Amino acid sequence: MAQDTEQSFTGGVLPVDDEGFVVDTEDAEERETAHRERGTSRPITVVGNPVLHKECKDVTAFDDDLAKLVDDMFASQRTAQGVGLAANQIGVDLKVFVYDCMDDDGVRHVGVVCNPVLQELPADRRHLDESGEGCLSVPTAYADLARPDYAVVTGQDEQGNAIKVRGTGYFARCLQHETDHLYGYLYIDRLSKRERKDALRQMEEGTPRYPVVPND
Repeated sequence: MAQDTEQSFTGGVLPVDDEGFVVDTEDAEERETAHRERGTSRPITVVGNPVLHKECKDVTAFDDDLAKLVDDMFASQRTAQGVGLAANQIGVDLKVFVYDCMDDDGVRHVGVVCNPVLQELPADRRHLDESGEGCLSVPTAYADLARPDYAVVTGQDEQGNAIKVRGTGYFARCLQHETDHLYGYLYIDRLSKRERKDALRQMEEGTPRYPVVPND
């Protein structure tokens, strides 16, 4: 049951449940639309761009510039038809990601996490899901990748408030994938050499459905 806390579509505080996790399912469509309509879509950086291959800087200023970045990230995510987007995927060296992702029960989750830290799971929660995975920064490529089917990320919201986010199934995969980005890892870095080579081949042979930043 959610606690009664303040919220607004323009960037207020999300409610939390009895365990302290944000209720990112509440008014999901309205919140995503508000961010997206304020934002400007930017092209996506792709594998090979240096910003994708290093740990990003911590967010320290929770100001209007960060709010504008978050809005642009939601707009960019929608243009690319993605379910999650990290700041370095639009060329910004900051630890922040946004998401608009369904879980395996068809429930929509929308939110923002700054300075995310993926929590270590106890052994009894580490059940692996070997579903397929793709990435906006490796366009048109997909590969199976085993990840835990439950994830907890701690961090801050866009106002700097401490938050906890949890996900199961596909949403858990999204949280892990986006956190990886901000520490310099793409999903293809977790594949075998053969699988990585195949993913890069798929990318080379495909045509992105959204604007990308070409590597020099």
